[in-house]
Amino acid sequence: MSESGIKVRHLQTFVEVARQKSVVKAAAGLHVSQPAVTKTIRELEQILGVAVIEREGRGIRLTRHGEVFLRHAGAALTALRQGVDSVSGERSGETPTIRIGALPTVSTHIMPRAMQLFMNEKTWSRVKIVTGENAVLLEQLRVGDLELVIGRLAAAEKMTGFTFEHLYSEQVVFAVRAGHPLLARNSSPLSRLSDYTILMPTRTAIIRPFVDNLLIVNGMGHLPDQIETVSDAFGRAFIQMSDAVWIISEGVVASDIENGALAKLPIDTRETRGPVGLTMRADSMASLPLSILLQTIREAASEAHQLMSRPG
Repeated sequence: MSESGIKVRHLQTFVEVARQKSVVKAAAGLHVSQPAVTKTIRELEQILGVAVIEREGRGIRLTRHGEVFLRHAGAALTALRQGVDSVSGERSGETPTIRIGALPTVSTHIMPRAMQLFMNEKTWSRVKIVTGENAVLLEQLRVGDLELVIGRLAAAEKMTGFTFEHLYSEQVVFAVRAGHPLLARNSSPLSRLSDYTILMPTRTAIIRPFVDNLLIVNGMGHLPDQIETVSDAFGRAFIQMSDAVWIISEGVVASDIENGALAKLPIDTRETRGPVGLTMRADSMASLPLSILLQTIREAASEAHQLMSRPG
């Protein structure tokens, strides 16, 4: 990089601008002034000889050259971070931190068991688990802030530069508290959904298009009383204290349904079925601790799939 004139600050600034899709937000995240960010990006473009960002409305978007360079910039920063972590860890006796992202569908259902198995391996590695919406986690994976994302397969256009390993498939369910009035009715629960508060995935959630299509097909395109959330903690607490119906990935509530705290409404949701698995950058190489963690996730996912496949 010294021969080309590109410095670490160029990469860090570019990656943050790409992640935030805003020079102003990138400046705040980097704790520098907006003119400093703009100047650094211009320097980078002069070195590369091409534009890497362009304005789009009030924000910015990457050019085609910028999208290509982002993959390499993110990989370079990740490699640099891993090198620093390795040296620092060797000096302090600590191992590098493994940074992974987990969607709500796996954060409560798969990761606790996976981490239990991982800790039993005595790698002494630190693990940082980040939860959030799929789009946010994939962006963090793309720029090197995460090494792995566990959850549903993203749309094809979002998977450029990534690899995906399928673990199992799951669908959404309509979950309610035990003893909910809709459980006692002989008629289809779908015809009565508008009588209740509905907890919906947010519009940016990966399962939202599947849910919308299911409701439209069944003549329920508009449900007047909705709360949008991706918080499993809120969803679980709210439906326990109300007659709300929670539309959520089956994996999030599988244990609650298994122990009888929650129940599934008898609604056919097979068309919402989709693959759940491991997403990584195509150019990444897993360290030994990460390889062990991947194996424990596979084992925990297999156990989870068996649980969800049980009759009833």
